[in-house]
Amino acid sequence: MSPKIAIVILNWNGAQLIRRFLPSVISFSKGDSTKIIVADNGSTDHSLEILKNEFPDVQLLNLKQNYGFARGYNEALKQIDADYFVILNSDVEVTSGWLQSPINLMESDPDIAAVQPKILSYHQKTHFEYAGAGGGFIDRYGYPFCRGRIFNEMEADNGQYDQTTEIFWATGACMFVRASQFHEAGGFDADFWAHMEEIDLCWRLKTRGYQIVFTPESTVYHVGGGTLAYDNPKKLFLNFRNNLWLLFKNLPGNQLLSVLFIRMILDAVAAFKLLAEFNLNGIRSVLKAHFYFWISLPVLIKKRKFIRRTISPKQSLTGILQKSLVFQFYVRKRKRFSEMDM
Repeated sequence: MSPKIAIVILNWNGAQLIRRFLPSVISFSKGDSTKIIVADNGSTDHSLEILKNEFPDVQLLNLKQNYGFARGYNEALKQIDADYFVILNSDVEVTSGWLQSPINLMESDPDIAAVQPKILSYHQKTHFEYAGAGGGFIDRYGYPFCRGRIFNEMEADNGQYDQTTEIFWATGACMFVRASQFHEAGGFDADFWAHMEEIDLCWRLKTRGYQIVFTPESTVYHVGGGTLAYDNPKKLFLNFRNNLWLLFKNLPGNQLLSVLFIRMILDAVAAFKLLAEFNLNGIRSVLKAHFYFWISLPVLIKKRKFIRRTISPKQSLTGILQKSLVFQFYVRKRKRFSEMDM
């Protein structure tokens, strides 16, 4: 019996993205056990009208308000019955056969909780895309990077990362996740709102003994920055705040204080860099992020205690660079994943 697959696209005011990208999802996702669902996060544009009139075979789940990415998916997925969820951004073009390899991998090994396909740029299809590229990793101080993308340096895809391999995190732009394990881990942390919630989820899944895997046999093309531009002050705030939350919640006890101390110094350096660029909105975003981190400590302590109680003897922290990515990139000039000593 074929597993039940739910492709779930969270939409917020993405009417034009729906028109451009939903047809590829429909064309390349046929199957009696596969359903396509658009969960609408309280859109105020013509999204609902377009979905009803132009895509009548796509199931519409109207959430009626904007919950953000993290809670929006939590609210949607708890209403959907499936064996596997495919969390898919509205600005992603999929390709023929994109479902097979990720689902086959999870069917073959119950310890694989999530799979990410190859993420290439929609606007430059020869290159990896920022959000996920060839699979996500993280350094010891919480800086995420990917095979094919370090900070803003994107590599051309020449097949150099065409190996199925365990990674640290799978991108929320296109994540295949086992429904039972998504719910077991508590889903996304809704407080994150958006950005890095997928890294937090993957870290919690790995703590429970599950694996996150990349497959090169499935490819999608991602526009990126579809909701918030990469240099948007709100995005900057969410990235800095959520990264601190991520570290506090998930770091082992013997690393927590030392890593956070160094991370605070690195964030101060980033703030001075923004000051030198006269980016006052950016500086405000960093200061605001740290303020919210400190006032969130009582809640974070509770979340951390819960996570520490769910550690499995099989936990796998494969995918952490035990060095500073900032040092490797800016001082040693190592700008490709293949140059990192993982």
